[in-house]
Amino acid sequence: MDATDLCFTSAVELVELIRRRALSPVEITRAVLERIDRLNTRLGAYVMVHAERALGEARAAERAVMAGEPLGPLHGVPISIKDNLWTAGERVTYGSRLLAGFVAQEDAPSVAGLRAAGAIFVGRTNLPEFAWRGSTDNRLFGESRNPWDLTRTPGGSTGGGAAAVASGLGPLALGSDGAGSIRIPASFCGLVGFKPTFGRVPMYPAAGGNELVAHVCPLARTVRDVALMLNAIAGHDRRDAFALPDDGVDYLAECHEPLGGTRGGTPVRIAWSGPRLRARRGGDPRDRRSRCSCVFGDRSDSRGGHSGPGRSERDSENALRRRSGRLACWSLRGTEGADGSGAGCVRRGFGEPHRG
Repeated sequence: MDATDLCFTSAVELVELIRRRALSPVEITRAVLERIDRLNTRLGAYVMVHAERALGEARAAERAVMAGEPLGPLHGVPISIKDNLWTAGERVTYGSRLLAGFVAQEDAPSVAGLRAAGAIFVGRTNLPEFAWRGSTDNRLFGESRNPWDLTRTPGGSTGGGAAAVASGLGPLALGSDGAGSIRIPASFCGLVGFKPTFGRVPMYPAAGGNELVAHVCPLARTVRDVALMLNAIAGHDRRDAFALPDDGVDYLAECHEPLGGTRGGTPVRIAWSGPRLRARRGGDPRDRRSRCSCVFGDRSDSRGGHSGPGRSERDSENALRRRSGRLACWSLRGTEGADGSGAGCVRRGFGEPHRG
């Protein structure tokens, strides 16, 4: 595959290719960095890029593969970190000139989990000042733009991470959500954003007075990639007073569970699967096939079209929800305005961002 296709390969597939020695961590990291160098000036997704360090980590990851060493679940996969999550020894600005020179002394628990899983950190992504808005711009780094239409916002506050993932500048992004900060960008950019149960992913340091609403969240292009990432960041950490005990769930394995579960649970209603969608599709919302035309990361809809952002219908990418509440994630692949033109976020007709 060429460099562009490689940059849009899912993290789950990248992990498998690396483990089979069919792909080098250096190759994927270099492809992502070259794409960042080419596109980030227009997108404003990254505010810091650690190219040389990332390549050094990729070379070390390659040596580990060749030596037959034990590999983590994200071994060799590039990832971005939102600029409000601590990474030891790096500037963490929160998008504010007040903290332009602040350097974190330790990793946040989620960052430490990703590092232990073998992920390669390529850089930090943009956000509104102190992550306090549904669009992404600040006076320190400027604005981030939606890859589907550069005149529009990618949403916020994890807008930089969403712009990066949607345009192939890394398959995974670590973000946060208090009032929509992962879900809004996922919707605007056609991605999968998952806000976990409060306390499932520990947050440290505390979110400046927002401790009771702040969640650390994975962002990706497929449900399975989100689940893979969640495996690495979920778990108890004593530094977070609200952190839940480990639940022992393999979230990636849960993606193979039938819809509605196998333990006597009732069928699950997928987001946006009510009468309005039934009328459009001529289906019964109780029928799983009519509720969700795009499941488990399949990017083709029931009519053979591409289910990217700006569709006139609201589609769900996830066909998985655990009645226990341990895992319930979905992405709204664009929304519709009153004029039916596709809404407040992106429209069709602007081309696919991944051909940049």
